[in-house]
Amino acid sequence: MSRDTAVTAVRVLPHPELCPQGLRFEARPGRKLVDELLEHGIAIEHACEKVGACATCHVHLREGAEHVKAADEDEEDQLGDAWGLDAQSRLSCCVRVQGPALVVELPRYTKNHARER
Repeated sequence: MSRDTAVTAVRVLPHPELCPQGLRFEARPGRKLVDELLEHGIAIEHACEKVGACATCHVHLREGAEHVKAADEDEEDQLGDAWGLDAQSRLSCCVRVQGPALVVELPRYTKNHARER
């Protein structure tokens, strides 16, 4: 494996609560994006324990989405419950890190029905 495919450079844009300064880190290709975010100190919600059954780990892939597998029908269905949905929205538990770089934006809010009750 060549050096430029050994890791993916991830840049998380600043988020007022979860990552005020933004963050850059190297991620291991093939791992779930949610696991990489958690491992690097970003406390992204994941109410369904990372099985794609809720929309609490919603992120926007601002750059690099062309290198990851497209969302399947189940993920698309769950995304319908996400706050601030746009064309670059994905569930971080469904995204397997790939490619040379990803730029991730965390939504300002999340819909966590388990916590809201």
